[in-house]
This record gives sequence, C-alpha cells and structure tokens, in this order.
Amino acid sequence: MKKNLMKITTIAAASAMVLSVTAIPAAAEEAAYKVGICQLVQHVALDAATLGFKDALTDALGDAVVFDEQNAAGDSATCATITNQFVADGVDLILANATPALQAAAAATNEIPILGTAVTDYATALDMDDWTGVTGTNISGTSDLAPLDQQAAMLNELFPDAKNVGVVYCSAEANSAYQADVITGYLEEKGYTVNAYTFADSNDVASVTTTACAENEVLYIPTDNTAASCTEIVKNVAVPAGVPIIAGEEGICAGCGVATLSISYYDLGYTTGQMAVKILTEGTDVSSMPIEFAPNVTKEYNADICTELGLEMPEDYIAIGAAAEAGEEETAEAETEAVTEAK
Repeated sequence: MKKNLMKITTIAAASAMVLSVTAIPAAAEEAAYKVGICQLVQHVALDAATLGFKDALTDALGDAVVFDEQNAAGDSATCATITNQFVADGVDLILANATPALQAAAAATNEIPILGTAVTDYATALDMDDWTGVTGTNISGTSDLAPLDQQAAMLNELFPDAKNVGVVYCSAEANSAYQADVITGYLEEKGYTVNAYTFADSNDVASVTTTACAENEVLYIPTDNTAASCTEIVKNVAVPAGVPIIAGEEGICAGCGVATLSISYYDLGYTTGQMAVKILTEGTDVSSMPIEFAPNVTKEYNADICTELGLEMPEDYIAIGAAAEAGEEETAEAETEAVTEAK
C-alpha cells in the first residue's frame, strides 16, 4: 500500500512541475497506475463485469490508469500464465474475473492487491475455513451470487407440480458445486427430488444435458462459466425435449433458460472498480475490505423460449432485454432532467 501512496505523491509533484515546464508533450506522460485484468472466458456476463470495472476506474482516474486486459479462453492454466506475467510486469492491481482466474492470481502473488468479480463464493474458491466475509489476505472483490433460497422459490413458483429437478453444472468449477449443494437443500425442503448431473468440460455438455432432460421435468443451471459458453448446445437439447431451465444468471437464461433471478454484471464490475479506486488512490487495505454483493435482483424471463415451450410468466417477471432498455430510458431521462436543471 505504501507504493500506492508514494505514487500519489509523485503525481502531485509531477503536476507542479508541469506548471513551469510546458514543453513536455502530454503523450510522453506515463499512466500512474497499471491494472492487469485476467478474464476466464468471453461471454456476456463476464464481459459486462470487465466493462463495468474499467468504466469505474476510468470515471475516477481518467488517463491515469491503463489496463492490460487478457482472456484465458476458458483455460485455467492460461489464467496462471497471465497472472504470473502480471506479477513479473509489476502491475499495481489485478482484477480476476471468475473463480479460476482468482485462484490463479492468488497462487501468483500474496503482495499485489487482487480483486475478484463474478466469483460466487470466496471461501470455497480460496479453500478458507471460518469465513467472516473478509479474506485477511491481499484479496477482496465482489460476489455474483443471487440468493439461492429465492432461486429455489422461483422454481417452485413456476413449476409447483414438478417432481424431479435436475441440477446441471461443470464439476471443474468449485463455485458451481457450492451452488448446487446449497440449492439442493432448498429444493428438497420444497418436496422436490433433486438429481445432480455434471460435465467435465464443453465436450460432455450435450450428452449430460440429454440424460438430465430424460430424467427430470425441470433443470437448474447455476452461475457456471462452462455452461454459459455452451448455452446453444444446451438449448438444442432442452427445448426439443420440452424441459424448461431455471438459470442462475441472465446470460445463461438468455441462451437456454426460461427464467432467472438476475443481477447486473456491469454494476457488479463497477462496484469492483470503485473498490480498486479506494485501494489505488486512498491506500485502503484490501485485506480488510469485505466481499460485496449485487445490491438488487430482478425476476427475468426468456420470451422466445417461453413461447416455444408454451409457458406464460407472472406479471412481475421482466423480459430479458426489456430490463436493459428500461435502464437506458431511465438514464436518458436523468440526463435530460440534469440538462434542464442546469439551464
């Protein structure tokens, strides 16, 4: 943290020098902070989280921050290569987008501040006992966990007559296993028989989904990066089979689900970026920063797949896409009001 405080002093000194030395080209000035971003894989949710993170830092620091943004294409070993390079390059902070990226960053350094985002459960990801909400290490961040008890209640609200629920997820993702275990308990409390189906990687998705559809009336897919990158495969099995899917997040639901209890991954990333600003500019100790969560959840549904399956959603569910459009309209209205008041 002393390194960051020293940089602030250096910036101030440099600013004073600019007043008397005007011949220095602006392009020659170096950014004050370098942030490494390791994103596990490209898909809608993680992309939105990264964008929100970058926007928060840019809004606060402008050109004083530069990003080294790397995508691991779904490979944990590549996450390790990326984060080790960040350490070698001496970045000021690392954003680890998704659990395998966080685990790789944690293994790479215990000194550089690390912020995770789109990580469901930090205790599970970091293999920590006696969880208190803070890691006590160089790691903090945000969780993308929507309340699992509310997700189970959603499934029960929409499909009260179902008997068997299949929970489908990637066995290589620790946070997916955590979600599966927790929601299984909630679903069993509501009288469902819950069956777990796991795939090791994308090669197994079609066969595992086929089996799950044959044995259950409803499927549940938690926030799972492998599933999120294979939604077309899942849809091509589940929709012809007539089996609806409740998803743990909007991206999966948009690809193959009928409904989800959604958070905004952009907002989640933005919150993570605000945490980064505090670390970089205020010297906030990352080890004492509590893990933060999305402030709001929204009931959303996939209109196209619901139509294909002949499902009608309750009035308090919002069509995916409509929520984003509503948010854009609210932003535009706020900007118009601000301009009017200024006049």
